[in-house]
Amino acid sequence: MRVAILTDTNSGILTNEAESLGIFVMPMPVLIDEQVFYEGESLEEDEFYAALNSERKVSTSQPSPGDVLDTWDRLLADGYEQIVYIPMSSGLSAGCMTAKGLAQDYEDKVFVADNHRISVTLRPSVLLAKQMADKGAVGAEIASFLERDAYRSSIYLAVETLDHLKRGGRVSPAAAALGTLLNIKPILTIQGEKLEPYANVRGSMKRCEERMLAALKSDIETRFPGAYPDKVCIGLAGAGLTEEMKAEWMELARETFPETELFYDPLSASIAAHTGPGAVGLGVSILP
Repeated sequence: MRVAILTDTNSGILTNEAESLGIFVMPMPVLIDEQVFYEGESLEEDEFYAALNSERKVSTSQPSPGDVLDTWDRLLADGYEQIVYIPMSSGLSAGCMTAKGLAQDYEDKVFVADNHRISVTLRPSVLLAKQMADKGAVGAEIASFLERDAYRSSIYLAVETLDHLKRGGRVSPAAAALGTLLNIKPILTIQGEKLEPYANVRGSMKRCEERMLAALKSDIETRFPGAYPDKVCIGLAGAGLTEEMKAEWMELARETFPETELFYDPLSASIAAHTGPGAVGLGVSILP
């Protein structure tokens, strides 16, 4: 049975990479001054950050039902018998539940997996789904596994500036002003479905990075005891980082996890639109 694996660009996988991996990607819509662009297709990273750093109005949205249905219909018309769709977590967007509703009309053809992940923890799930499909697993089996395995992951994210959280209404103007005055940088976490506050760090982003690395190491040791190094997948991310900043972030992480293979992905537009440039994050997925 031919099973297509479909995700969205919140996985860190853009259309050009997806083709080489043998998977399919829904580009996330980005609205700039009410005009719709699509991440990785009609909107490149440098264009996105140029808009974000200006006074232009930038927001993101879930894929339209029409775009989702068109993609499913195209894949089925291309000869795939089933589709496993792995969007960003339902705890972060209504897109997943919308897709589950749409899939009711595609019985035994489309399976929407609420994997409760995003960014560097979603990518390993997508690649695992592809491996399962290549080995002959059917859609229901793949989706069921991804939902059972969803919480064997952890994410931390530190924000350089509070300006964009203020714009999105996630912190009040007064709290943002006080935080900026005291040089306080929030660290957020995803331990299940939603992005939640973890800690406030006063000082440099490097202090945030060190705090997040320590937290992730503790998670691996306490939440996932006995996980072998080759089953620990750690990804780092950043919003509009320079090559030098990426290299420094990776090197700091290697000092904490010398036996673990690390990878880096830019933060997706859906996240960076709220964090602003300079945000850094990391996450771990425990592989089966």
